[in-house]
Amino acid sequence: MGSTYYRAESESGDHIEDPSEDALFMLIDDLNDSDNTFVVIQPDEDDPVWFISVAVLHEGGYEVVRRDTSRREHDVATATSIDQIARDLTIWMTARDFPGRPIQHTSDF
Repeated sequence: MGSTYYRAESESGDHIEDPSEDALFMLIDDLNDSDNTFVVIQPDEDDPVWFISVAVLHEGGYEVVRRDTSRREHDVATATSIDQIARDLTIWMTARDFPGRPIQHTSDF
């Protein structure tokens, strides 16, 4: 079994290790404005340098917060498309550094 690099956990206690784009979509889709209002994604380590949170807005849509202290990034945005949120977050997380994760090499053939 491989290492867990990051973990998504909702307010209701649902959690997924190394969630795929589809898994993020399902976690966000399960959010509501009463008892499961947010999901947090962060590295599975004691002092994570980055995190993402997605929270339900009372007026509709979602607030998405992305913070990476190692890169001095802090972004807060609102969105309505769960599909777009899950896609954007997957892309953003892929660019993060994970100690122990195999290095991805690209080549121009």
